[in-house]
This record gives sequence, structure tokens and C-alpha cells, in this order.
Amino acid sequence: MKFFYSPNACSLGIHVLLEEIGKPYERLWVDFSKGAQYKEPYVSLNPKSKVPALLRDDGVLVTEWPAIAWYLAKTNPEVNLLPSTIDGEVRTLELLDYMIATVHMRGFTRIFRPAMFTPTIADEPAVKQTGRDIIDTGLKLMAQVLGAKAYLLGDYSIADAALFFLEHWAVTRAAVQIPPALEGHLERMRARPAVQRALAAEGLV
Repeated sequence: MKFFYSPNACSLGIHVLLEEIGKPYERLWVDFSKGAQYKEPYVSLNPKSKVPALLRDDGVLVTEWPAIAWYLAKTNPEVNLLPSTIDGEVRTLELLDYMIATVHMRGFTRIFRPAMFTPTIADEPAVKQTGRDIIDTGLKLMAQVLGAKAYLLGDYSIADAALFFLEHWAVTRAAVQIPPALEGHLERMRARPAVQRALAAEGLV
């Protein structure tokens, strides 16, 4: 498999999952600083111009964070990255959709790329504050889901890899205070060897 990523992007969560699985894969850096996502050869491979992307050994490209995570979990059942019940799977999808579509795309994107949400520079502080409010609400909701458990669904799952990159962004990129319960989750994630390997490979430690 070929894994397309950019350091410290949301692809970090998929990077963690690939390391958890432990099977061979090739890392291919899409250099956002040079706009490589909009240029050849990447744009022909993935016209969405996004990461993560996963090129399977059969030549099929899988895109979008939840789809890639789901594919990896389903094709590597021995790693136990998904709950074993249908209700557990539904809850996993529910969490992934909220974390990616709301907290990431509506929250963090407003902080990192405010110009996408307003044509007026003077409005950008308000856009960023809206993003912070969305993130704050989302992380508090995730803290409620986590409760006193070690991981979101009790056992470690793909949902925790998504929560990890959000927590990581909050404390390293956005200066957003995370709830105490998530501080514990973040520390547990940082202690996992797969997370340590992914962070090191991306030059984040």
C-alpha cells in the first residue's frame, strides 16, 4: 500500500492506524508548502487534492479519513480496531462523522484557513473565534463520551486515532485548552508505540 500524507495534517491519524496494524506500507509526502496537492502527479491520482489517501495494492485509491480508517479496520480484523457489535460500529461512525465533519472541518479549518470563510481580512478574527467555539463544544462532547473510560468506546478503536489528531492540533497548533479527561486520553495515546512511531516519522517529536 502507498500512504499519501502531509506532516501534522489530519493524515496523522491514519498514519497512527497504519503503525498499529504493522503491515508494510510506503509513505509518500505530499508537500503542502509547495502546493503539491494541486500539481502533478498527485492531482491526477487524487483530484480532491487532499490527504490522507491510500493506494491499495490492487491499484484502487481510497480517500476520506473515515473511509480509509474503516477500510483498514475491516481488512485487518485481528488488530481489533472496531467494536464487534453493530451498535458499536454505528457509534464509531457517529463519532467519526462528528469529529471529522464538524470539529475538524468546521472548527479547526476556520482557525488554520480563515480566508476560506470570508473575503474580508477584517472578519478573520471573528471567523477564528467561531472555529474555537466549535472546537470547544466538540471537545467537551468527546470528553463526555469518554467519561472515565480509557478510550472512547471502551476498547481502543479507529475513533481514538481521530480524537488524537484533534487533541494534538489543539495543544500544538491552535493553543486550545482541552478538557481534563482528554488530557488523559492524549497522554495514553502518546504512550502508544504506534503513535510514537508516527510522530517520529513526521518529524513531530
